[in-house]
Amino acid sequence: ICPTSLLGNWQREFSRFAPGLKLYVHHGSDRYHGERFLQEYRTCDVVLTTYQLAGRDAKELRSAEWTTVVLDEAQYIKNYGTKQAQSVMKLSAPHRIAMTGTPVENRLSELWSIFQFLNPGYLGTHASFRARYSGAGGEQQAAELQKLRKLVAPFLLRRLKSDPDIRKDLPEKIELKSYCSLTVEQARLYQSVTTELLNQIGAQSGIARKGLVLSSLTRLKQICDHPELVAGSRATESTAFGRSGKMERLGELLDMIMDNGEAALIFTQYVRMGELLQERLTERYGVRPFFLHGGVPKAERDQMVRAFQEGEGSPIFVLSLKAGGVGLNLTRANHVVHYDRWWNPAVENQATDRVFRIGQQKNVEVHKLICQGTLEERIDELIERKKTLSEQVVGSGEQWLTEMSDEELRNLIVLQENGLSPEGTFG
Repeated sequence: ICPTSLLGNWQREFSRFAPGLKLYVHHGSDRYHGERFLQEYRTCDVVLTTYQLAGRDAKELRSAEWTTVVLDEAQYIKNYGTKQAQSVMKLSAPHRIAMTGTPVENRLSELWSIFQFLNPGYLGTHASFRARYSGAGGEQQAAELQKLRKLVAPFLLRRLKSDPDIRKDLPEKIELKSYCSLTVEQARLYQSVTTELLNQIGAQSGIARKGLVLSSLTRLKQICDHPELVAGSRATESTAFGRSGKMERLGELLDMIMDNGEAALIFTQYVRMGELLQERLTERYGVRPFFLHGGVPKAERDQMVRAFQEGEGSPIFVLSLKAGGVGLNLTRANHVVHYDRWWNPAVENQATDRVFRIGQQKNVEVHKLICQGTLEERIDELIERKKTLSEQVVGSGEQWLTEMSDEELRNLIVLQENGLSPEGTFG
């Protein structure tokens, strides 16, 4: 069971590390119910679903006897009284695993909720737990918390990057791909542009055809970023994240980065996207991040870099890929987020090297956001298959795409069914 935004990641993890296991992904409007669900359950090795559906389809999931139930991002059951937490608690399984980087986000009772899933009753009732660990103060509370630590320690497997025995085993740079679903609004816009392009492409040739392809690809990439880039309507604070699956995934990543006291660079190709990120991240975290783009004067640019490096202001720095991709030393950050992809890996690597350079004391994590089922995923796969030739293949930005045949282009851009947010909702 995982957040909806991580379904695609887990599908790829299984295909990469356990291709022999039969996987059933329980999501979407065509997911199985009743006896048909049980038939599928009996023939597969792993069922992958979301917290939202664990609550909605509790009847199906509770009708099965599970060998193991694994929760990814287990903080999703931190509120014991919610329907989805209660549904997860009631699943029948002798072996239970909870994975989370934030077992306690706001209140100690969140730890109780996770342990109530893992070992029901081990930490007593919810009321007794709160009375024991939340009511006392001073030395008495410190003593009680020490006892709690001893109680939970045997059940924890914890790895810290700061541990010297672990750090030497980790690579200096870790590259991660985060797959995002489109919202209904994004999928509708994407389908409209795709249909328009495929209807017009047959009548075009030469420079006109190249221009049509490039302009359409740009619009598709912008739709994957956020509908506001093409739809024109302004996103309010309450809708900005919900309208874009990619922005919602970014919010989840940044929440973890901020909780860990770390810093991040976010690269985008589009100035309007950078402005939108700056606005919405200010509203989300209360501190305005710097945004460096081609229109920023040198003196102001130098001031931004100095302030960021010295720990002033927001730990998030938004940069235009062209303006901020080279010549900067920003080693305060140890996370790099490529919000939208540049199809030349060398350009992305140059941007990543703003933090992965001499003076960096931490392991660097590079997050590449990819909209599942769209041209972003198809081109990423193409680059991976031709890694050794990638410099030649994509050396001139996106110009190589204009040389594709009509059929190749259709295969590149047509929206696959796994691209839509599984519940068919806005995030």
